Amino acid sequence: MEYRFTNENFEQEVLRSEVPVLVDFYAEWCGPCRMMSPIVEEMAEIYDGKIKVGKVNTDEYPELAQSFGVMSIPSFFFIKDGKVVDSAIGGMPKAILNAKLEDLISA
Repeated sequence: MEYRFTNENFEQEVLRSEVPVLVDFYAEWCGPCRMMSPIVEEMAEIYDGKIKVGKVNTDEYPELAQSFGVMSIPSFFFIKDGKVVDSAIGGMPKAILNAKLEDLISA
């Protein structure tokens, strides 16, 4: 299941999550974001129950993007126990995203 993170649910769903979280900062108009979208959705299905996978629309929630220092999209943040343990910017092959999620589980 892919989550939609907002100002209202971010603290509870991400920072207080009992499982690791992948946050994808994106925008609808962003080509690389659209390219990554099906890959992120697939990872949400594969890791359902192990990792919470979700998105933040930077146009709707610019303050969340700013709080993470997002300067380019897509930007991915890998969060465990409320702390960023890894990040990546831009599109990437599915295998690399998958490897980063495996690392997040074992971190």
